[in-house]
Amino acid sequence: MKSTANALLNRLEFPVLLAGLVIAGGLWGLVELMELARATTPHAFDTEILLAFRHAGQPDSPIGPPWLEGAVRDVTALGSTAVLVLITTATILYLLLIRRPSTALFMFAAVAGGQVLSSLLKFEVDRPRPDLVSHLVNETSLSFPSGHAMLSAITYLTLGSLAARFLPDRRTKVFVLCLAVLTTVLVGASRVYLGVHWPSDVLAGWCAGFAWAMLCWLAARLLQRRKVVKDSE
Repeated sequence: MKSTANALLNRLEFPVLLAGLVIAGGLWGLVELMELARATTPHAFDTEILLAFRHAGQPDSPIGPPWLEGAVRDVTALGSTAVLVLITTATILYLLLIRRPSTALFMFAAVAGGQVLSSLLKFEVDRPRPDLVSHLVNETSLSFPSGHAMLSAITYLTLGSLAARFLPDRRTKVFVLCLAVLTTVLVGASRVYLGVHWPSDVLAGWCAGFAWAMLCWLAARLLQRRKVVKDSE
């Protein structure tokens, strides 16, 4: 039994093992956060972090210099539906132009599937937006999970993984993937600063987004290995 397990581990590549761990951790985190989101009163974790972004006793006054609020709005736009659709569409058209139809289909499936999953989770949990502090941008949809956090994770991680396939060395691959993660983190943090999401909403968006992106990557890798999917040259 031990030798079989060792043989299996030896056959597994590190990126595949890491992706599996991310999926498992993301699903576990999402389930735990769903329980927190369904509670009738906000958890102290949520309220303390949300209030930390406001001056003491002034829920309408965000911390930081006057220019910071505008900068955070700019950052949060990187996770907006309009920007992500524009980036995804441009990427798909580019992939079609260079004759990579299956990669274009992978990009579309990853982002569109993530959007559907995000909407289903929002309706399932049915959590209203936080009313503890003022909203610095207008939002009308449900709160859990953060769509900006989830879809930015899916879109930018997918773009990062695609770009890494064409980069020449490991350092540039790591740089691109780290940039994708950093962008995702900044978008999620901006949602809390703007007061339109509980911190647990953003964490859930990250958990679901990272898990979905890694699941799509594993599926594409498996299909490519089995030559079910093959790009035309």
